[in-house]
Order: sequence, then C-alpha cells, then structure tokens
Amino acid sequence: MSLRVLVAPDKFKGTLTAQEAAGAIVNGWWSARPQDEMEMLPISDGGDGFGDLMAGLMSAEERSTETVNAANQPISATWSYHTETACAVIESARVVGLAMLPPGKHHPFDLDTFGLAAVIRDALAAGAQRLILGIGGSATNDGGFGVARGIGWKFFDDRDQEITNWVKLARLSRLEPPAVPLPGVEFIVAVDVENTLLGLNGCTRVYGPQKGLLMQQAPVAELALERLAAKVQTASGVDVAAEPGAGAAGGLGFGLRSFLGAQLYSGFDLFAEAARLDERIKAVDLVITGEGAIDRQSLMGKGTGRLAQRCRALEKRCLGLAGVVEGVAKSPTSDRLFHAVHSITPTLTSPAEARKEAALWLQRLANRVGTDYFDS
Repeated sequence: MSLRVLVAPDKFKGTLTAQEAAGAIVNGWWSARPQDEMEMLPISDGGDGFGDLMAGLMSAEERSTETVNAANQPISATWSYHTETACAVIESARVVGLAMLPPGKHHPFDLDTFGLAAVIRDALAAGAQRLILGIGGSATNDGGFGVARGIGWKFFDDRDQEITNWVKLARLSRLEPPAVPLPGVEFIVAVDVENTLLGLNGCTRVYGPQKGLLMQQAPVAELALERLAAKVQTASGVDVAAEPGAGAAGGLGFGLRSFLGAQLYSGFDLFAEAARLDERIKAVDLVITGEGAIDRQSLMGKGTGRLAQRCRALEKRCLGLAGVVEGVAKSPTSDRLFHAVHSITPTLTSPAEARKEAALWLQRLANRVGTDYFDS
C-alpha cells in the first residue's frame, strides 16, 4: 500500500541544512518504498535557515546590503523583499551569526549587533512596511545594544561619556533616543527559544558558553545587561527583560523589542502559518521530521517537537530521525509526540563518521526505517 508522506526536517546543525536533510530522507525512503508519494517541506523555528525558507514560501527576491559582521568586519549580507506585500525577511545570522565570522577567536565581549541596523535601514528604504526578523544563530550577547546604536540610540555612562562597547553598560546612566525616529512600520521578531534576558535561564548563562563566554565572565556580562534592562524599564514602565524570548540570540529579542518596538513571536508558528502547515499535515498519511539531536529541547518547543505536537493533534503519525537521540527523548515521554524516533548513532555508525558524511548516513537511516516501517 502506498503512503502520502510529508518530509519536514529542521537543520542538522553543523552538518546539513533543512533542505539537504529533506533531500537525504526522501532519497533513502524512496529507495525502500518507491511507491510512496513524497512531499518535501524543510522547516525552521526561527534559527539558521529561517530567512531562506520564509523567502521561498513568500516568493520574495534576494537583496544584499554592505554592512559589518559581529566583529565589525565588512561583509555583504543578504536578505529578501516581497514587493507586493511590502514585506522584508531578514535573518540576523546572515549578519551577526557565528558563521559570518572568519576562523579565529572572537570573544563575545568584542562582538555586537551593530551591523544588523544597516540591513534594517535598507529594508525600510526599499519601502518595507513589515519586517520579519529571524534572530537565531547569533554570535552576540549584547542585548541588542549594537543594533540600537546603529539606528541612532545613544548610551551614556555616569561621566556622560558615550558607551560604545556593550560590556561598559554596567555604568549606564542615561539613554538618548534617535534624533530621527524610525518610520511606523511593523517589526515581527521570530524567536526560537523562550528564555528571558537575565538570570539562570537567561541568555548569558544558557547560551553564552556556546559563544565563547567563560562562566567566570558571566557576572560581568550579566551586570551590563541588568543595568540596560533596568534603564529601559524605568524609561518605558515595561519589564521587557522578563518576557519570554527576550533572551533569544544573546538578548537581541530584548533589544529589538525595546528599541524598535518589535513584537516577539514563535518562529515556528510564523513558519507554520506561511507554509499552511496544518493543511499539509491533513493531506498526508505520515510525517517524517528530524534534526541533529532529538533531545529534551525537542520536546520543549523546538521545531521538530512542535511539528510532532501538531501531528498528534491532527491524529497523524510522525517519525523523528536524528543524528542522536538523547535523554528524555529515549523515554516514553517522546511517545506522546512521535510515533517513533530513530538515530544514526550508535545504531549505524560512530558520531565522527555521522558528522563527516551526514547526508549519506541520514539517507541510510531513512532507508532502514522505510524498509521496516510497518514493523515499527
């Protein structure tokens, strides 16, 4: 019996884009079940790859802006614009992401989001009335200080000297808004996590180590962001730092919310709406998703877990394929979302080999799962 199958993986971070992962799964599954009807829909929850996927769904055209990366080095950053709806899609990882930095050490204390402002200005100059910003995958931990400076905000210390490095925000005394305010357009920020700005679940302590921040340096970073958040709260009367998603992308969610008046949304929900995801799920018999690691975070709101939740609600089977399945995802907890989860390692090969030839091993995993599907 043939099946209608929706193949909808997220990226396998560091090895495969969502599009590449989808292709590998389709090739493997089809070699086992050539009678099945396959549809590919790479997904994103607001992290790396969000811009390209959203632009593709909208049929937006690619634009480029000369700006700087997180280390203030010149780059050409791409973004997308849909003229008919006056909507721009900007992926911050294309500007201030880790992938935009050349080889070598770049400490988060020396990195900021300043370069993102030039892309925003270009989008506004093109006539954008709605800007969608996917902010996952940043190299920064500056609370959006850089992009705020880039659009004209000024920050002064207790000696009334202008602050140009975000770590010096610990001495922040006053804020000065842009002389020429940005036009009244809609800023939509796609966040891939729900962390608040500060504290044990804040951006510094949770994501700082991934960006090169040593834990003994965390109090320095936290103090700077605490001071910034306190001054913003005093000026606006709103505790933006406590909002879910404020800690996304090293606090860029906080900065865009505070200094551009942006609204924070689940990146996966924005993608799902643009892709008419529920309609696609209803039209198939089986959904196959996947990512590099299916783990606790997958079951707590990441794209693969959110997709599995929708499948469960719509009474459709959902299989999860991953490089590795970790922790709680191996337990019965995952059964509430996925029909089954399968991993490349340690079943098929070693972690090193899986990373070296990720597409090959993902294709083999899909072939194996497809071959045994009705026995699973």
